[in-house]
Amino acid sequence: MDAELRNCALCSALLTSEIRMQAAAHSLISDALGQRFAEAKHVLVLTGAGVSAESGVPTFRGGGNTTVWKGMPLEIVSSAGMLERDLPVVWEWFNYRRHLLTALKPNPAHEAIAGWQERFPELTLVTQNIDGLHQAAGSRRVIEMHGNIWRARCFDCGARHETRELRFDQGIPSCFDCGGHLRPDVVLFGEMLPAGTFESAAAAAQNCDLCFVVGTSAVVYPAASIPEIDRAAGAYVVEVNPERTPLSYLCDEVLTGKAGEILPLFGKS
Repeated sequence: MDAELRNCALCSALLTSEIRMQAAAHSLISDALGQRFAEAKHVLVLTGAGVSAESGVPTFRGGGNTTVWKGMPLEIVSSAGMLERDLPVVWEWFNYRRHLLTALKPNPAHEAIAGWQERFPELTLVTQNIDGLHQAAGSRRVIEMHGNIWRARCFDCGARHETRELRFDQGIPSCFDCGGHLRPDVVLFGEMLPAGTFESAAAAAQNCDLCFVVGTSAVVYPAASIPEIDRAAGAYVVEVNPERTPLSYLCDEVLTGKAGEILPLFGKS
């Protein structure tokens, strides 16, 4: 009898939670957006640092002249110039960052986006984040605008390797294929995006009918131009962010709040 009562209480709690989520979805998601979400065929999602921050990923950004690591600003230690001057320091910095990421998990926003793969005929995920949390949540087609902190790339032959497999010799890992020096496979300050990355994202943007811009300040170009391409192509553009951004005026709808609380509501309205 006690077990039955506990099961009834659990079912009641789950039902109450579901009812609350449906009520929240109805109050936040407009009828127009709910219908577009239900009927969308080609969806593009652009994510930024705000999504990762909800998993505890540090942004390493502060006001004024805030230094981020060993007295060096982010723009210096993560720059193409530092890569040329002191490769061991660059690796030390990225090893530190990976150590901070090791215990972090995808949050409900990552999981909701991954689940949308099964809902829409075509879903393109474009991310400015380098932490790999989208893939950890199960997202398969991910266009990484700025690379991935869990990969390394050879200066000489261009081969890519998982950083978890690397061994460091005097602070610099060697390529398994040719023995050359490796570098983090991320876009540093002063570098161009990987060839074809923006073009792939722009092509998807030109063909989508619904676009979500999630957790990004929309000020870093060229990634910030993706929603502009979406809008010009006739897509319905939705921003999800804790506060308004320079992109807000361009969007058809702005949903103010945390991505991990808002995105799971879709499909429940």
